[in-house]
Amino acid sequence: MSIICSSSASSLSSISASHRSTTVSSLRSNTSKTRICCAVGGTIAEPKVINATEPLLLNAVRGDEVQRPPVWLMRQAGRYMKSYQLLCEKHPSFRERSENVDLVVEISLQPWKVFRPDGVILFSDILTPLPGMNIPFDIIKGKGPVIFNPLSTAADVAQVREFTPEESVPYVGEALAILRKEVNNEAAVLGFVGAPFTLASYVVEGGSSKHFAKIKRLAFSQPKVLHALLNKFATSMAKYIQYQADNGAQAVQIFDSWATELSPVDFEEFSLPYLKQIVDTVKKTHPNLPLILYASGSGGLLERLPLTGVDVVSLDWTVDMAEGRRRLGPEVAVQGNVDPGVLFGSKEFITARINDTVKKAGKGKHILNLGHGIVVGTPEENVAHFFEVAKGIRY
Repeated sequence: MSIICSSSASSLSSISASHRSTTVSSLRSNTSKTRICCAVGGTIAEPKVINATEPLLLNAVRGDEVQRPPVWLMRQAGRYMKSYQLLCEKHPSFRERSENVDLVVEISLQPWKVFRPDGVILFSDILTPLPGMNIPFDIIKGKGPVIFNPLSTAADVAQVREFTPEESVPYVGEALAILRKEVNNEAAVLGFVGAPFTLASYVVEGGSSKHFAKIKRLAFSQPKVLHALLNKFATSMAKYIQYQADNGAQAVQIFDSWATELSPVDFEEFSLPYLKQIVDTVKKTHPNLPLILYASGSGGLLERLPLTGVDVVSLDWTVDMAEGRRRLGPEVAVQGNVDPGVLFGSKEFITARINDTVKKAGKGKHILNLGHGIVVGTPEENVAHFFEVAKGIRY
């Protein structure tokens, strides 16, 4: 099996927008230079005829026949981009940047205008719903999220309100509606939410944690209290996904960042049922909305993730893509899973890793992405190269 790659992208600083457009167009048309034959141990569902009126990402998730895998990158907006850093100087508060409609739209579109990914994800945070649930928080530069009054008792949980997104976060709906118009179906607009166990971990621990002692103490000594909290988050996040879809999101990713701190048996009690509750609720009202599940470090839980009912499982880079595809089975689509650190390598190295990932994923039902978010300090010219190579691939 052989792969022939597109040539290396030139530095981002030395290519104009028109040249980038010409380059990508030539890559798309010159399939003889960028053809790739993909195979994987096991079988993938028979592809259907592509729907040309919808974004490539949606067609790929459904199993339609596509010429290449769609590509976007987690945390593609913000962090590493010079345009974002300049905006942060004017607006230093993360809460302001993620809760102001104009800023949310501007930041979400920054990578779209430069790289033209196949997915444009809303710039926001998984903790954005918390104030609307009577859980005050802030995000402090250099420290991360801080929950002002961590929850620890049944009385604390009783004070948590179910989330009403149209009242608490109307700016999210407004921003999504604008993004749909701006992107104009040339890419899929993506929303996202936090998973119940991950949100519970933040509000019980008081922020990020290394050992998760507080949430596990609650889980193992007062499980009824934790289940009550998880149920409130599940109900609220289902409503939040529905709200995002109603306002323009064409797919939604669920981040269960901390679920992999649980053993398999505890995952089955404290995470899996609530993820399934969200998916079941959303599918009743939005049966065709693709739902993506990402849990970093999920290799030990991989076979359990499709049991949630999601359409796509996003793999981190610690799972071999071919093994992940086999373990997940042919019905669920996969996303990922290039190591974000690869973007610090040479262009030849980046190209090789992209091709290896696509080859192992096989043809169809694959969204090319990183195995985690882009790292601060990643060279923009390497991100440009990643997209150029990825969009030049042909099955």
